Amino acid sequence: MQVTQINADGLKHEFKVVVPAAQIATRLDTRLAEIARDVVLPGFRPGKVPLKLVRQKYASRLMGEVLDDVVQAGAESAISENQLRPAAQPKVAITSYAEGADLEFTVAVETMPAIAPMDFSTIELERETAAAPQSEIDEALKGIAERHENSEPVDRAAQDGDVLVIDFVGKQDGIAFPGGSAEAYHLKLGSNTFIPGFEPQLLGSKAGDVKVVEVSFPDSYGNDALAGKPALFDVTVKEVRQAAPAVLDDELAKRIGLESLDALKEAIRTEIGREFDQLARLRLKRKLLDILAANHDFPVPASMVEHEFDAIWKQLEEDRKNGRLDPSDAGKSDDELKAEYTGLAERRVRLGLLLAEVGRTNNVQVTQEDLNRALMNEARRFPGQEHMVFQFYQKNPEALDQLCAPIFEDKVIDFILELAKVSDKEISAAELRQDPDDTTDSKGGEAQAEAEKPKKRAAKKTTAE
Repeated sequence: MQVTQINADGLKHEFKVVVPAAQIATRLDTRLAEIARDVVLPGFRPGKVPLKLVRQKYASRLMGEVLDDVVQAGAESAISENQLRPAAQPKVAITSYAEGADLEFTVAVETMPAIAPMDFSTIELERETAAAPQSEIDEALKGIAERHENSEPVDRAAQDGDVLVIDFVGKQDGIAFPGGSAEAYHLKLGSNTFIPGFEPQLLGSKAGDVKVVEVSFPDSYGNDALAGKPALFDVTVKEVRQAAPAVLDDELAKRIGLESLDALKEAIRTEIGREFDQLARLRLKRKLLDILAANHDFPVPASMVEHEFDAIWKQLEEDRKNGRLDPSDAGKSDDELKAEYTGLAERRVRLGLLLAEVGRTNNVQVTQEDLNRALMNEARRFPGQEHMVFQFYQKNPEALDQLCAPIFEDKVIDFILELAKVSDKEISAAELRQDPDDTTDSKGGEAQAEAEKPKKRAAKKTTAE
């Protein structure tokens, strides 16, 4: 087998491979001998069929397999002999073949670039942090009290925010329809939990009142028999109750599973702190990736950029179709958008390759424990269907790889941050929650930080994907 490089252009390499006819014939003879041991033909015992007959019957069929094997071996030889790392599946094109003649074909392969990571110890970063404001803790407590509100009977006309205890029967053309009746139903006026127009007609009601409420079901109502149609409800008001938030005390805390009000406050503070920790990490990660992008300018495989761009453009077109196009993209021509997002795709690929190389050379690995944790988190998103989630990932290795990718990326980011000089700076909660794009270039962030942004929805992916 002769392998000759016929072209080299940056990351693109092309080889000419010539396989002698004798080598192909030898491989074919070997395959024929292998199957001859099991061939059964009338008049011959198993394994005793003459090789000449086996050749006549099976040679043309086996030649396809032999050629596939030879081509694959030739492509692998071209890559291994030249110590190349393919960035994508090599492209093979047969240029010359005839029975009994040499096989000639070309192998075109795009390779991974040589990557020389910067000295991460020279990176200086500022981690922005914030403490949970007391006002947010108080607001959260207020919301909990309202969700666990109490009510007591009052002898007056119903007002917005009151709870009415009612019996009702819904009718169409004078006939009660299924599912339209209830007794001692607690309805909070102003909650908008009932059919539109129902609650306002009960304002001013008193205990003992009997009313007929006229409504029309929305066109989008889940029951086709009722959707878009009028109905009458015979309503008996049994009680008017004034709602009041629950008292913020130890008893309320115990009702929701905590030991005391202080424990409830601490749980709220911890939850807000967890949110702030995530925001702080995303902002720090974005800053780090901006520095990495600015300090690395190696060539990237065009095929990988094209693949990344296609994914971004597909999302952009979907957003455009559904009226969700980012305001900063409105009014731009397709040529302008393609140029902009091609640059973003190239940056993505470069950062992804850099992080992958750092992880590879420093033995950063996703452990089974990491993967199990991610699977559990994913399963929790589908209560009652956890086993189906596990089965899905067991049967779909590609989906499992996608689950691993952000874990690997975060571990590489952590590795780099350990080497960098990171100082803390406390800022306000409002500043921490502010979208960095409000003050910086909207294309500045990358990876998960970019994926978390409400803007530039077409760019939602991690760099390692």
